[in-house]
Amino acid sequence: MKREIIKIDEDKCNGCGLCIPACPEGALQIIDGKARLVSDLMCDGLGACIGDCPEGAIDIEVREAEPYNETAVMAEIVKHGFNTVVAHLKHLKEHGEMDFLMEALGFLKEQNDLPFTIEEVQEKVHQRSEPEACTGGCPGSATVVFDIDTDAVNSAGETTPGVNGSDLPSALRHWPVQMHLINPNAAYFHNADVLLAADCVAFSLGNFHGKYLKGKSLTIACPKLDSGTEVYVQKLTSLIDDAKINTLHVMMMEVPCCGGLVQMAKMAVANASRNIPIKKTIVGIRGDILSEEWV
Repeated sequence: MKREIIKIDEDKCNGCGLCIPACPEGALQIIDGKARLVSDLMCDGLGACIGDCPEGAIDIEVREAEPYNETAVMAEIVKHGFNTVVAHLKHLKEHGEMDFLMEALGFLKEQNDLPFTIEEVQEKVHQRSEPEACTGGCPGSATVVFDIDTDAVNSAGETTPGVNGSDLPSALRHWPVQMHLINPNAAYFHNADVLLAADCVAFSLGNFHGKYLKGKSLTIACPKLDSGTEVYVQKLTSLIDDAKINTLHVMMMEVPCCGGLVQMAKMAVANASRNIPIKKTIVGIRGDILSEEWV
């Protein structure tokens, strides 16, 4: 198959070895004084090693290569201990590779002789990437419930032709909405239908409030740029089990990095004691709906 994979310019490579620790998958080794890609299976093609090469000898190319194999990578990584495992999981998370992250965690769960637990791994990854939270009554995270004009929202429908944007009513019922800031125990989540939207969705859809947001409790996230996204899975799990939400509607953009959002939702359902339906809507970058389905 053709895919993105690391390419090393041997003329530029001076064998310094700085790229080796930057590749938690163990795909690179110094052989005969040069960095070498030792296995296509181990290279995910995401380029974590590129920034650590002082000679600019590493690049990404598209060529025929064996498919990346997360299970094979994990079998090798666990041999190098706890810190390497954590570095690899963090690498997957930061690049939005939620399918591979789930596969890696599944591999760890099946191991009976590890000198550490999967809970210790997850906690360490969380600690290393958790952003600083504002404390002491930060206005950005203070819970507020809005008294909205439901009739006005309903009458606006999807989009009202000829009406200025400032005259269209908002269907937002509460604050905050960003996933790091929400409290899953807030009253407006209890027994609610929850909309989990990628950050860009509302900017792409002119009828977002009238058609998709009205009557729902909202939370937003970006699986590509947000850090500490494992906390999102924990909060979604809490919404399912503690707030007892009825449904979860995931709205994501068509770009590949958005796929992590629905994977987070699936992970939360898998971790929860309750089972709820998940609806997935994919929005095109030009504001059209490309697909809708229950998953």
